[in-house]
Parts: sequence; C-alpha cells; structure tokens
Amino acid sequence: MKITKCVAVASLALAGVSGLARADVPLVKVDGSSTVYPITEAVAEDFQKSKKNSVRVTVGISGTGGGFKKFCRGETDVSNASRPITKKEMEDCKAAGIEYLEMPVAYDALTVVINPKNTWAKTLTVAELKAIWEPAAQGKITNWKQVNPAFPDRPIKLYGPGADSGSFEYFTEAINGKSKSTRGDFTASEDDNVLVQGVSRDVGGLGYFGYAYYTENKDKLSAVALVAASGKPAVVPSVDTVVNGSYQPLARPIFIYINAKSAAKPEVKEFVEYYMKNGEKLTKEVKYISLPAKAYAYNLEHFAKMAKGTKFGGENKVGLTIEELMKLEAK
Repeated sequence: MKITKCVAVASLALAGVSGLARADVPLVKVDGSSTVYPITEAVAEDFQKSKKNSVRVTVGISGTGGGFKKFCRGETDVSNASRPITKKEMEDCKAAGIEYLEMPVAYDALTVVINPKNTWAKTLTVAELKAIWEPAAQGKITNWKQVNPAFPDRPIKLYGPGADSGSFEYFTEAINGKSKSTRGDFTASEDDNVLVQGVSRDVGGLGYFGYAYYTENKDKLSAVALVAASGKPAVVPSVDTVVNGSYQPLARPIFIYINAKSAAKPEVKEFVEYYMKNGEKLTKEVKYISLPAKAYAYNLEHFAKMAKGTKFGGENKVGLTIEELMKLEAK
C-alpha cells in the first residue's frame, strides 16, 4: 500500500463515491498523528466498503498535538496519537467537558535514516544522536567529523518532524532527555514524505520518522543501527527487534483516542469496533508492528465498559516494550 500524506487526497480517497457528500450520510471525523494515519486510513477504507459507503470517514493529518487541540475542543470523534495524551491536553479536555477512551493500536519503531551513500554512520550511539540533536548543538555541530573523529569532513543536514508531531516529542524525550528540547536549525515537516525526499537527496542528510515510511522507501534510504548504551549491541529497527524489546529507546506504542460522547453515535461505535476487530491484520498490511491479538480484545472490552481515561498519567513511558504495555493495559 502506497503511503500518501495529503489531507485533501486522504479526504477524497476516503470519501469514495460522490453520493457520500450528502449531508444526511453519517460522518466520523478523525485527525491527528501522521504516523498513525496509514493504519486509520486503511481501516477507514475497509470500513466504508463494508458499510457500502453508508458512512463517511475523514482522516486529517494535523500531527498528534494539532489533533489533540481539535479533539479537546470537541471538533473530532477520534484522535490519532503517536504518544500518550499529555497532562496539559488532559486538562484542556477536562475544561471543555471532553471525556475519552484510550486505545493502543500498534507499535512503531522511530527510525533514524541516512542516505544510502553514507557509509560511515550505519551505526550510531544514543550519545552521538544527542550530540547531533541537543539544543547546544545548534549552529555548532554542523559537520559529521564533529560527531565522531572517524567520520569524514562532510556537512550534516538534518530533517525531522515539526513541533506538533508526537514523533518529535517522543524522539526529543528519548534522545535528549526532555520533550521538545532540540536544536532548531533543521528542516521540519509534518509530512514525512518531505523528510524522505530530503535525506534521499543529500549524502550528508540525517532524519527520523515512523518505521512504515522507512519500509516504504527502503530503496532511497538506509536505517541506522542504534547502540542504546555503552556495551550494548547495535540494533536495527525491525518487527523482530521491536517485538523482542531490543530496539531501544525508539520503539513506542501508538494510539487512537475516542470522544466518549461520540462513542454513543452508531457510526463511531461501529467504526471503533471494526478498527479493533481488523486492526491486527490491517496494521501488518501497512507495514506496522501489530499488537498481540489480546490487546485488541482488551480494547473491545474497555470500549464495551466505556473505560475512560488514560493508563499513562499524561507522560511518555520511554522504552516501554510490548510485554510491558500488555501488563499496563491488563490493570
């Protein structure tokens, strides 16, 4: 499945036949993370087909933070999120009277990528990544040789998600130790395809984004093997290394959040149930890492009970493995 990243295209693709434009057709509004978008888009397409286009689903791409802003204003039914809801967003939703349900839908491996012609940085330590991306590096660390004396004298050009992105928030916390703490002199975009193009055209380029966008563009990019700490092995992102917990610290769960009031609407209820019943299969189809079958069963149980709130307390849990997530969800 080709991953596209344009809201207009997504809305048109998901709208299907022209008859769906009628005001009397029930509408499910989704917005948020670009990382979660391919999964939700695939679910929405299949769901609409199963309903013979009697329900319309629109999926926007405002980034996790941008999506929560809309969600906490009551403008959307479902919010895609590549990290848990924050304390500030919890407060915003509470102030607006918005209650919600949280459902992990897959795992992602934030993937650090380089140009295929880059032969020197196939392995990087977390410490080296921090030296490149931390705020103190701005305007100072501009050459690969400054990162490691063994690297060539070649300029670094950086590419990464924008500030509204959950991927940006997770990466900066996992690598720099504080969410949103980063140098600012890099090419930022909420459209991961822009980042793919940038790194693929620049031999000195370095970027990061969700695993699915890497697998979709393997012919244009190389994935960096990460060394989490001194004495640890270099680990490349893959389904196996995420499942066994060895790809650290950039493996993470990704989510959807459902407006509790919207969940009472038949079209939203049916969409969420369809998502959980078909999520494992469709997650694999779009090259993401699915959760164990029991995770989707947990979600359906929580949905039936209308179990509101979050299990994460408004914080990222960096380095959380799938096994640890399952224990958290079972509580």
